[in-house]
Amino acid sequence: MALKLRLLALTTSLTALVAVSPVLAQPRSVEGRVDKLEKEMQAVQRKVFPGGAGQIIAPDVTPQAAPVQPVGSPASAPLADLTARVSAIESQVARLTGQVEESGFRLKQLEDANIKLTAQLQALQAQAAPPPQPEAAIEPQVFSVPAPPAATPPGRTGNAAASRPAVPAAKPVATPAASAARTQAVAAVEKPSTGNAPLDGYTYGFRLWTAKFYPEAEAQLEETLAKYPNDSVASRTANLLGRTYLDDKKPTQAAKVLFENYQKRPKGDRAAESLAWVGEALIQLNKPKDACLAYEELDSNFGTAMPANVRDMMTKGKVRAKCGA
Repeated sequence: MALKLRLLALTTSLTALVAVSPVLAQPRSVEGRVDKLEKEMQAVQRKVFPGGAGQIIAPDVTPQAAPVQPVGSPASAPLADLTARVSAIESQVARLTGQVEESGFRLKQLEDANIKLTAQLQALQAQAAPPPQPEAAIEPQVFSVPAPPAATPPGRTGNAAASRPAVPAAKPVATPAASAARTQAVAAVEKPSTGNAPLDGYTYGFRLWTAKFYPEAEAQLEETLAKYPNDSVASRTANLLGRTYLDDKKPTQAAKVLFENYQKRPKGDRAAESLAWVGEALIQLNKPKDACLAYEELDSNFGTAMPANVRDMMTKGKVRAKCGA
């Protein structure tokens, strides 16, 4: 009877081991161990119960089978998730590092281009000789106009004409070709008298430029810009002065004035346009590479905020200068 009890306990232990063993071992090793245990159990039963015909006595207490979980799932899933997140962060850091390096490289290129363009314009300025100004051209002629004409370009207006200085008439340039007819034609150009001296000076220069009296327009705009360099109309005055130089076949002076206008008044209402005209002046000076630098500076600093007419100038100028070819 004691032997039977011991055999029953051994059977119970073997049954529990068979139930739990799939969780603890790999499939191949569990199979071999179970076969071995079954053979040993059958041998013991034949020895103890010769007439039992190989029957196995079931234990009174059967252990509950432990739920089978995938091997390594409690630890490997969080580790795999953490590894994936770290890999994603490393990829993002790599991408950001690449973007920062690329932006730094592009910024360095723009700075180099700006330095080169400034040096080129300074060299052009050193080569340019100022036009002669004879003493006979200094005598002013003052004309009084009661009201501003309808052709005045848009700008500020004022009512205090009596308290502001009047804009002197343009001085006809004294050259061998100057004549009484030209003097009378220049004098016929109406002067504004709104009381806003900076705007009146710009407007008068604009009318002289429109009438194609380029030397007189240059003198008028230069004087206005020298007196009111910080006025809101200064950006327009300097831009028109540069365009007048271009029309007067003086691209060197034009490039200098226009680039200085962009540098000194980067927020002015003609800053982008002046930089586009710098490109035009450099093309006329047969410096297409420098013109391309000016267009690159224009596109980089103004981009989508660039007026449509300025973008059109830049696009056509790049084609003429063969930028990117």
